[in-house]
Amino acid sequence: MTVDKTSVGTDLLNKTTDNNTAYPAQECAGVGLSCNYKPEEIVVDLLLKKQLTITTAESCTGGLIGATLVNVPGVSSVFKEGYITYANESKQKLLGVSKDTLAKYGAVSEQTAREMAKGAIQAANADVSIAVTGIAGPDGGTPKKPVGLVYMACNYNGETVVEKHIFEGDRLQVRTGTVLYALDLVRRAIS
Repeated sequence: MTVDKTSVGTDLLNKTTDNNTAYPAQECAGVGLSCNYKPEEIVVDLLLKKQLTITTAESCTGGLIGATLVNVPGVSSVFKEGYITYANESKQKLLGVSKDTLAKYGAVSEQTAREMAKGAIQAANADVSIAVTGIAGPDGGTPKKPVGLVYMACNYNGETVVEKHIFEGDRLQVRTGTVLYALDLVRRAIS
């Protein structure tokens, strides 16, 4: 399943407080946590409660999802490993992304994100994977693939959900928005 969210994911970003990291009460209520919890804390708490493990496969975020998860005490019980696969060669070597997929669709595509998520979950022998690939900018965009375009894929229970987002802002804002939405995708997948 692919979800196209090209209308710039400001709805979730606008719902956050305290450095774009804390969910408001209505968002937390669905998982039984107070509104003072951050997205990474919610994800780690859910993983712990469900006794699931997670792995990350990151391109445009350069390890920021993994680093954000590692900020949470107790994450060592659920975080298996993270892959930073910025170059196409590393996507192929570490995650088994097909050379044909990269040639036909490019590194920033639904197909590549899907293969990254599947490859990471297999390589790490984890229960859940989150993969992201995109164009953080300020260069590298094209009319078909603009700066801020990010594909994220979450694999859980043999199913991969891919979302497409276009984030506005500078390089850091694109990367930070990607982390927030990727964590939310994991939360929704395992809830």
